[in-house]
Amino acid sequence: MTETWNFINTGSQNPYYNMAMDEALLNFVSRGEIDPVIRFYTWNPATLSIGYFQRLKKEIDIDKVAEKGFGIVRRQTGGRGVLHDKELTYSVIVPESHPNMPTTVTEAYKVISQGLLEGFKNLGFETYFAVPRSKEEREKLKQPRSSVCFDAPSWYELVVEGRKIAGSAQTRQKGVILQHGSILQDIDINELFDMFIFKNNRLKAKMKEAFVEKAVAINDISDTHITIEEMKVAFEKGFKTGLNIELKPLQLNDLQHKEIKELEHKYRSDEWMYRK
Repeated sequence: MTETWNFINTGSQNPYYNMAMDEALLNFVSRGEIDPVIRFYTWNPATLSIGYFQRLKKEIDIDKVAEKGFGIVRRQTGGRGVLHDKELTYSVIVPESHPNMPTTVTEAYKVISQGLLEGFKNLGFETYFAVPRSKEEREKLKQPRSSVCFDAPSWYELVVEGRKIAGSAQTRQKGVILQHGSILQDIDINELFDMFIFKNNRLKAKMKEAFVEKAVAINDISDTHITIEEMKVAFEKGFKTGLNIELKPLQLNDLQHKEIKELEHKYRSDEWMYRK
């Protein structure tokens, strides 16, 4: 029998709300208030999100972020800086004890990302998972090279038309898996790299070159312009197929909305933002 999960599209929201909502959904699933949930969202303003362990002042040019009019927020997941602009962001929140969820992060990543793979196929792209074969490739995974998120390969690379396309991060807390990530519609690579601090320009140029080889937006590889609406339809269907689930709309109650608001204050606070 096909299982039914929740689905919520929270639309275009500020960065603090976006991160608060992901954490709140993790709490609701942890407490057994709601079934597993898939969420779609976008960002207003465009925002640089930084990983839980990043040192904000050392790695990010905060003045440059402000000058560009972008938001900035720290995620509760690891990984490095991501510019959320022209993209569809997704999150999947599911108990670790779910019978279909492997215990290891990388295997669970592959299961959840099956939804992404099917979504890209729905848009007509050739898509598959690549696994690092050689010892050298596997060693490289342990040595992140820069502060920019898509620079880091993962065990199962989602490869679309020969390029890595979706950057995802995962955390496990309170017996729950939260995986969220960016599905890029378009990307301005110069804009992104402007906001990071590099030791020198040579290193910056080298990192940018490596990034261009790996990260690609949907409209870089599509013959026609694909809209965010078309992406939503393709990926909602993709998660249904990839995870073999049905989806029902999620309705939150007043207490749950209150919890989201309280968490929003946390993400706005300097204590959280400058914690490293």
